[in-house]
Amino acid sequence: MPPAFHLQPLLDLASTRTDEAARKLGELVAAERDVEQKLKMLEDYRAEYHERFVQAARDGLSPDAWRNYSAFIAKLDDAIAAQRKVVEQSRARTVEGQQAWLAQRTKLKAFDTLAQRHQQTVARSEARQEQKQSDEHAARRGGEDA
Repeated sequence: MPPAFHLQPLLDLASTRTDEAARKLGELVAAERDVEQKLKMLEDYRAEYHERFVQAARDGLSPDAWRNYSAFIAKLDDAIAAQRKVVEQSRARTVEGQQAWLAQRTKLKAFDTLAQRHQQTVARSEARQEQKQSDEHAARRGGEDA
């Protein structure tokens, strides 16, 4: 039986951690997409509301209506600014998640390379052993013929 790869537990752990990092990265990307979508919805709604305000202003607005429109647009602007910060934070978390996944993938590749080298060494050793046995068998058969 060939010798076991003594770093197999670390290879398995690296594989598990890489899978976890990939899953988390997927979640971060989805979350980033969601907060960006919310920002776009706020921006679109603000643009629509501003158009209504402009149209109402053309048609003539009372001072109270003007203040209400202006106050609501200001609140939308505040919400947009806050959502932009959320988007920036989400993007930063996604970048961190990408870096974590890349680091885990690099570790996994290193352990995988070592495992492949181990397998190649074992295969070469087994091939040499088989060749040696074959040579010994042939030498014994050659001795019997003489």
